[in-house]
Amino acid sequence: MAADPAAASAVAAISAVMDWRSSPDARSAAFAYLESVKTGDVRALANTSFLLVRKDQSSEVRLHGFKMLQHLVRLRWEELSVAERNEFANLTVNLIPEVVGPHEEWALKSQTAALVAEVVRREGVALWNTLLPSIVSLSNNGPIEAELVAMILRWLPEDITVHNEDLEGDRRRALLRGLTESLPQILPLLYSLLEKHFVAALSAHTNQQMELAKQHVGTITAVLNAANAYAEWAPVTDLAKYGLIHGKRPLDVAIVEYDAAMSNIFQLLMNIAQDFLVRSKMQPNVIDDNEYEFAMCICETMVALGSSNMQCILADVARTLHFLQQMLEYYQHYKITLHFQSLLFWLVVLREPSKAKSVARVSSDTPAAGNSASTGGGSTEREKKGVSVLITDEMYSTILDVTFKRMLKKSTSASSGLLELWSEELEGKSDFCNYRAKLLDLIKVIASQRPGITATSIVQRINIVFGVANEATKSSQDLDAMEGAQLGLEAVVSAIFDGSSDYSKIDQDTKFQIHRIFEGLLQQLLSLKWSQPNLAVIHGHYLDSLGPFLRHYPDAVACIVNKLFEILTSLPITIQDPSNNFRQARLQICSSFIRISRAADKALLPHMKLL
Repeated sequence: MAADPAAASAVAAISAVMDWRSSPDARSAAFAYLESVKTGDVRALANTSFLLVRKDQSSEVRLHGFKMLQHLVRLRWEELSVAERNEFANLTVNLIPEVVGPHEEWALKSQTAALVAEVVRREGVALWNTLLPSIVSLSNNGPIEAELVAMILRWLPEDITVHNEDLEGDRRRALLRGLTESLPQILPLLYSLLEKHFVAALSAHTNQQMELAKQHVGTITAVLNAANAYAEWAPVTDLAKYGLIHGKRPLDVAIVEYDAAMSNIFQLLMNIAQDFLVRSKMQPNVIDDNEYEFAMCICETMVALGSSNMQCILADVARTLHFLQQMLEYYQHYKITLHFQSLLFWLVVLREPSKAKSVARVSSDTPAAGNSASTGGGSTEREKKGVSVLITDEMYSTILDVTFKRMLKKSTSASSGLLELWSEELEGKSDFCNYRAKLLDLIKVIASQRPGITATSIVQRINIVFGVANEATKSSQDLDAMEGAQLGLEAVVSAIFDGSSDYSKIDQDTKFQIHRIFEGLLQQLLSLKWSQPNLAVIHGHYLDSLGPFLRHYPDAVACIVNKLFEILTSLPITIQDPSNNFRQARLQICSSFIRISRAADKALLPHMKLL
């Protein structure tokens, strides 16, 4: 390592970023250096990254090295020549033996598999056809090798199952065609690995070989994850032909027995979660990283269980409510990893109650003890609506409150002592957009189901972030919060007035409530007198967020148009503006006119002369 100063500097920078004792300036400088490596010469990036993933490096350094390699393959692959790509692919494949070991960390194996899959997706079918025989051969060496092979197979179809705007249609079609042609090799391999290691796990457990049994179980888990990835897009006929459908839960298992078994698992996980949630409230300082990691595993398992098996406990109202309350507490949790896992659960449960098993096979002859609501009309109602019928308005309000607060990401200007916000240094810059998109999706789902509650919550949030209207007192942190609330407002208004729900079907009392809420917000926005360019832009965005509202209440169009003109004319045209702030602000206000015209539709026609 001493012979390569760039790699040594990268190791030092990674250590500084990960060391909690580093000063903010040192951490920022280290992060900036690592970003400069990623954006610098692509060959230097490749050379440095491959040195970082060597076995003599620490786990933290190796993980960062894998992420840098993935960044290169994903975003800078075309900068390499054909010969360099071939060499890169060979070096990547040669990394596989380095992570095959009983004591190798799972994260390193996962990142290696993800890198191999990324290279295959970039290079296409030819590389995959060359690699497949060696992959199949490697899986026969043992449970650890088989687990790694299953991970690679799991990551391969990622660009098929997950939408990626950076991947053009031709490449996606080529990947789909190549993997489809390989299904006769991939699916039987998955089935044989599942069968082989399931039997081996039982045998090892019987012989008290717990470490070996653990390895086989890890392989089984990886194979099941891979099978799920292919089940999302592979033809059902192929899944049946190669035995994967045959390996499902036997049909002769009674529904009531299955539900009882799953209910016991629910209760076990809830008991463990309850202990952690209570301690994290009462004594958060005594919980160490290992406990948080274990809590993360429990939360992730509860999310998976609750997203697909809520019907197993739906007859027991008390238990269902307790489970929902625990998932709500995870969503409110200070740790963003726990919050994020719970976010996935709420998206599934609230977005499509039917997907949350609203078929709710509630057994009429086994009602919940002491709970009359679990029989008769209450049971029928839950069969129709699933979990959503048990979610209270207070729960909705709490979810919205947390969601609006978490629209921010951690930066030098925006931080919170109450919440661990998204950190670009740890989670990545691009991933924040995906995370915030999920938050906005959740807002839209709740807005379509509880428009009155959502409208009230977003206006309350806006009032908080606006605070004192004096623009001189606005800090950069205030501006970040205001921009986050504006995105929330846009999502709410769009979902209520222009979303999947039919606004005409909302009852009159709720319509009156919504109209009064947004009318009050509009008057508040019209009364603002902000002239600073950054605040003027935010002001314009808040006004154009109300566009779909104007379609149903056209009387408000004139005042918004007049206000936008007022903001536009208040921004001076001056050549003594080296930063172009005022010019950019005027352009943004003009774009607000365009967004208003698109959203308001025919309601804007009487005011076109002004424009």
